[in-house]
Amino acid sequence: MELKAWPYHEARQIIEKLDRERTMGKARKHDHVLLQTGFGPSGLPHMGTFGEVARTSWVRQALERIDPALETKLYAFSDDMDGMRGVPLDADVALLREHLGKPLSQVPDPFGEHESFAAHMNAKLCEFLDSFGFEYEFKSSAEQYASGVFNEGLRRIVDRYDEVRELVTATLRGDNRETWSPFLPVCEHCGRVNTTRVTGLDRDSYTVSYACDRPFNAKILSWEPHEGAKAKTEGEGAPTYYVSQQRVHGCGGEGTVPVTDGHVKVGWKVDWAMRWYVFGVDYEMYGKDLIDSAEVSAKIVSALGGEPPVGMVYEWFNDEHNRSISKTKGNGLTIDQWLEHGPIESLSWFVYQTPSKAKRLYAGIIPQTVDKFLEDRGRFGREEEAEQVNNPIQFVEAAKLKAGKQVGYESDLTFGVIVNLVSVLGTDDRELVWDYLLRYDPQAREHNAEILDRMISCAINVYRDVVAPTLTFEAPPEEFAPALEQLRGFLASYEGDDPEALQAACYAAGKDHDLKLGQWFRAMYRLLIGQDRGPRLGTFIHLYGVSETLALIDSRLAELSA
Repeated sequence: MELKAWPYHEARQIIEKLDRERTMGKARKHDHVLLQTGFGPSGLPHMGTFGEVARTSWVRQALERIDPALETKLYAFSDDMDGMRGVPLDADVALLREHLGKPLSQVPDPFGEHESFAAHMNAKLCEFLDSFGFEYEFKSSAEQYASGVFNEGLRRIVDRYDEVRELVTATLRGDNRETWSPFLPVCEHCGRVNTTRVTGLDRDSYTVSYACDRPFNAKILSWEPHEGAKAKTEGEGAPTYYVSQQRVHGCGGEGTVPVTDGHVKVGWKVDWAMRWYVFGVDYEMYGKDLIDSAEVSAKIVSALGGEPPVGMVYEWFNDEHNRSISKTKGNGLTIDQWLEHGPIESLSWFVYQTPSKAKRLYAGIIPQTVDKFLEDRGRFGREEEAEQVNNPIQFVEAAKLKAGKQVGYESDLTFGVIVNLVSVLGTDDRELVWDYLLRYDPQAREHNAEILDRMISCAINVYRDVVAPTLTFEAPPEEFAPALEQLRGFLASYEGDDPEALQAACYAAGKDHDLKLGQWFRAMYRLLIGQDRGPRLGTFIHLYGVSETLALIDSRLAELSA
């Protein structure tokens, strides 16, 4: 069978890396294949976190399909040794200000639930990943440093200090080139890491001397006004937040510490390379903003004597106006918001599509995404295995398939139709919605109960949050009255149960009276569901009921003429 989907392409690159290492006689750190994803615990997991872990998991699945004998592992790595460079929204400004510059693993938890800020965010990450059923091993940067796991890599950086330094300083400007060191000591006096600079290196003892006198500017964000803050609002309808800068100074302390056992961390590009080197990472994807960093890190890991991982560059998510999404700007769509309005599988399906292209991510795309997901799900259930392997459902619903469950969709009930049905009913009564669906498809509960049940819940939420506030009902223009009477007459006499016949009658009513069909159907949507667009009218009438639709037309006309 031909494996054409993009995860197989990524998996083949990993296999080529393994073959290349084998040909060159390079020793590996382990027998398994190691994939890695990174997480910055300065904030909560978000859509980008989901996208990176999900896509990496699909590459892992593809690798196991190509070669079932390969053992694979996935590390979810948290950069919790990084210093806190600002106070994020939703956090206690007064509490965190005094800890700026300290490793996130040493900053108190402003939410009072865990031993540190990083521990709080790490717990949220694991809870988040577990809720989606991802298989992974969590790795904390602070724990790897403190426990000595990184000691080999840290000593190696000292041994190859000049090569590493030259690779990074070639990308820097001015004074930064003269003073740059890969090592960032944790000050023994104040605990900060962002305010220290290396003043000396002893290669024989693997120690560095430092001074804690390097200031930096921290950004303070808050929903409430605070001293020196400026109010800011970005994007239409976005909330107002407050921004200020705080100059953070070192304590002036000096000292000499070993580079091992958590006394120092290394800067970002070197840290990434050291991780690849120590763990023996085979694959890691990253966003387009990290292309330059990845190139430098790949050179550094080679200088250390390791092999760079292969990986894929993915694009960002944008809002409906093609602006980069941001929690601060208030223009992003959160995972929770998606799951309110669409099944989790539809989110996975959306993230799966062409990761190398930017995607517009906003509430309005969810209904059409759910319907496209259902199309692939239905097709998957009818395909032979040779076709299924390249269907997104093979990856999106891998857990169900692994558990031996049947995955398909044998109904022409679309999410859009269900949303419009809920809109007309104006109800949050799930069983009432089910009653209407079963009229249309008596087998719906037998074959598709689980997915339809979740779609009903999501449709109720879409109606409440998105549709209801925008409904605008209008009576058709006067010149449309003969066509409407023709359709009413047909519905009053029709005793069949064929959505195609109903669609043909709607079409004929407009055409027989020389109406522009686009305007005619828009007028009917405005009358029946208060929107400019909707499902095929024949399908909707069949679902809602012929006599019920006739009664709805009459009641709407009466309301609008009152």
